[in-house]
Amino acid sequence: MLAVIKLIRVRQWVKNLFIFIPSFFAGQIFEPGAVMPLLLGFLCFSLVASSIYVLNDYRDREVDRIHPEKRNRPLASGAVNLSTAWAVMMLFSIAGFFISYLLDPVFFWIIVAYFVMNVAYSMGLKHIPIVDLFIVSFGFLLRIYGGGAIANISITHWLSVMILLLALFLIVAKRRDDILLQMENGNCLRKSSQSYNLEFINSCLTLISAVVIVAYIMYTVSPEVTERFESDNLFLTTVFVIAGMMRYLQITFVEKNSGSPTTIFIRDKFILLTIAGWIFSFYIIIYYA
Repeated sequence: MLAVIKLIRVRQWVKNLFIFIPSFFAGQIFEPGAVMPLLLGFLCFSLVASSIYVLNDYRDREVDRIHPEKRNRPLASGAVNLSTAWAVMMLFSIAGFFISYLLDPVFFWIIVAYFVMNVAYSMGLKHIPIVDLFIVSFGFLLRIYGGGAIANISITHWLSVMILLLALFLIVAKRRDDILLQMENGNCLRKSSQSYNLEFINSCLTLISAVVIVAYIMYTVSPEVTERFESDNLFLTTVFVIAGMMRYLQITFVEKNSGSPTTIFIRDKFILLTIAGWIFSFYIIIYYA
């Protein structure tokens, strides 16, 4: 059972919290009856994402065996047999589709699109450089559009751009860790990584991090946003965004430990403090200012 729990990567479910972002930004997350549908949507994304993780681990089990950390994954290590893995994948995907269909028709098709896109990614698109980065990033976009569909909230261009940029930043930082491991042991851990080098990855991180900060500042001071939130103080939250980005760059470049964004967001105290500060300040501005 512990091996199966590890197989479905429950810790990765934290990524699906993005589904709550549209309601939070719209100031509706604390309205009566708003949370339960979002929790069900979170469950749907988690179930379908876990089924994709199983498929991906099945296809990568041979390559994972030469990775210093991924070799401990249940399929690569043999802790879970293939028949059990396939049963889990089918059960989770069907359950996710069924619940999403009952929840909202539009949300159901978003879940289907997410599943199809990630199956295509696992079947070969992940080997195409740059395309692999954008596909993973689009997964985060689909999460916020799913949250918008459930809550009947239109997703602004600002929010879409920022989420896409942030997701790209995290994925590129993760690829940098793969490049470092490849340089260290000489084994190619990811086919698309053959088309990347450290200089390219570092340039992308610098570029994207700068654009993320500029886009967020422009978002907080744009007339459309300040009018909608009836506040000119949104720019104050920028300090937490800049501090969080700087800390993540420090983890990436100095500590060279950006291989697991989920672990960083769960365990790094500085990152957690910046997220908490950002959420609290935004909450005060949206709900009490």
